[in-house]
Amino acid sequence: MTTLIESEEHKALRSAVSALGNRYGRDYLTRTLAEGKPLTELWSEAGRLGYLGVNLPEAYGGGGGGITELAIVLEELGAAGSPLLMLVVSPAICGTVIARFGTEAQKRDWLPGLADGTRMMAFGITEPDAGSNSHRITTTARRDGADWLLTGRKVFISGVDMADAVLIVGRTEDARTGRLKPCLFIVPTDAPGFQKRPIDMELKAAEKQFELVLDDVRLPADALVGGGTSHAFGSGGEDAGLLQLFAGLNPERVMTAAFAIGMGRYALGRAIEYARDRTVWKTPIGAHQAIAHPLAQAHIDLELARLMMQKAARLYDAGDDIGAGEAANMAKYAAGEACVKAVDQAVHTLGGNGLTREYGLASLITAARVARIAPVSREMILNYVSHQSLGLPKSY
Repeated sequence: MTTLIESEEHKALRSAVSALGNRYGRDYLTRTLAEGKPLTELWSEAGRLGYLGVNLPEAYGGGGGGITELAIVLEELGAAGSPLLMLVVSPAICGTVIARFGTEAQKRDWLPGLADGTRMMAFGITEPDAGSNSHRITTTARRDGADWLLTGRKVFISGVDMADAVLIVGRTEDARTGRLKPCLFIVPTDAPGFQKRPIDMELKAAEKQFELVLDDVRLPADALVGGGTSHAFGSGGEDAGLLQLFAGLNPERVMTAAFAIGMGRYALGRAIEYARDRTVWKTPIGAHQAIAHPLAQAHIDLELARLMMQKAARLYDAGDDIGAGEAANMAKYAAGEACVKAVDQAVHTLGGNGLTREYGLASLITAARVARIAPVSREMILNYVSHQSLGLPKSY
């Protein structure tokens, strides 16, 4: 298995998605944002063409591929200027978790819709006082007869207004030890006690951010991913929550890398076009090394990040969760850094034009930082690499 050369199938997928993305382009995204609407047309067409569910099992309407293929889809849409952020959440995190750990009923109910884009699921892990630290999550689920009652708060949850349900990370009490352990629940967005409040963001994106309040949300037993209690390693239920959680977090990091690489490629492409055409003193500015070399460095950094992303995706698809965890964190870090540098250099290349609406790069200055911050900060990734890869002691 090589991560250096893409197969003909992957090249064909990349080309087809690129063609779709370029038919919509940055103008579509800008216009839709101005109207305050979601990217419904692009999402629906990508679903009809099979791109949204390329990673989901064929038996449930998916393409039978993996995160490798889904990352190609997101990267190419981003490179065309119209990234679909909910690809990170709905098919990559939620679809993966349900495909791997869901009951047969949960798979039949959710996967076909997630694959063709007619249904969407958000993901709720982050809390005001815990961030993404699953050990400090305070959202709790307790038994009430055959039902569950879910109580807690979540913040910075993407796309809740578009979603049919949210995959919520909560905690339940272990009957054997009394300790709280993570569990994942499928929570319909119209459930009584489920409240959402938009967070006012400077970031301009089609996918809005929300704070959630869960006030004794009553859920049936089958809302728990995997069903009831199970003691089998790798199966669903109460005892598989941590496995389920990390089954979703590694794809999230890979897909965030794809999001960042696509954005960086788009910005770099606009800068290259400008540097070729913009002429000062009878010479295109791209002929000057002060312009050309930083753009070349940005291209190199993006390509290196893509290699690590491909490695992480293929390790995950091969079932190597431990190896994928390290590689996915590194890929997310590398892609976030490469994206920020590419966007910064692109804006700088255009000078004053880089801050105009006409060229559409200034908004990427804020957007690029998302890959540095979410879903985990670069500092936490450095902590992970320090103690997991290098064997250094923890400071926390």
